[in-house]
Amino acid sequence: MNDIKDIFFDLDHTLWDFDKNSDLTFFKILEINRVKIDVDKFLYAYHPINRKYWEMYRENKVSKADLRFYRLSDTFKKLNYEVSDNVIHKLSVDYIKHLSDFNNLIPNSLMVLDSLKLKYKMHIITNGFKEVQKRKLIKSNLANYFKTVTISEDIGVKKPDKLIFDHAIKSAKAIIENSIMIGDNYNADILGANKIGMKAIYFNFHKTNEENRENVIIIENLEEILKILT
Repeated sequence: MNDIKDIFFDLDHTLWDFDKNSDLTFFKILEINRVKIDVDKFLYAYHPINRKYWEMYRENKVSKADLRFYRLSDTFKKLNYEVSDNVIHKLSVDYIKHLSDFNNLIPNSLMVLDSLKLKYKMHIITNGFKEVQKRKLIKSNLANYFKTVTISEDIGVKKPDKLIFDHAIKSAKAIIENSIMIGDNYNADILGANKIGMKAIYFNFHKTNEENRENVIIIENLEEILKILT
């Protein structure tokens, strides 16, 4: 890895602890909107539904608006909890509004970034919503680590589409052969980077079974990056 000059990071689940921050946001907005439901039960039902909708969103099978509405609507239906469409719309707006109020990071994120910035130029490639991702970076004190930030909504395509990686490389004035992608989603981050010939490190945040993949660098915690790149 001595040839690496530019490191491209995913944001959610890789540096920014999306699950923890999202859960805290729901505790806040359900209380704000006086939705009297067991929040832990709500979250247990919501997480797999949200993952399903994000997968469909990445594959352009649902719109941003449908993702934001139906992941909530389906959760309430699963729990047999009656709530009006107006309340669901309000919750979807409040969720985006308050998500960046909480900024827990994945363990060791800042320590790893502080070490890497001494040697590498660093960048972000994310599929998140642009109005939220920029606030996350600023409010979590991550923004200053990165030379460029590429957000799928700004480009019009999502990872793993090669166009977003091509755009990120061009924006960073980087060379593919001297670049590496680090992310938690195997299809979006690893296969997406590989499509343009970029090296990649799979951060197995979700503890999947990707260890059986050949020719894939896999880490279980961010500290391992330093053994590979420094």
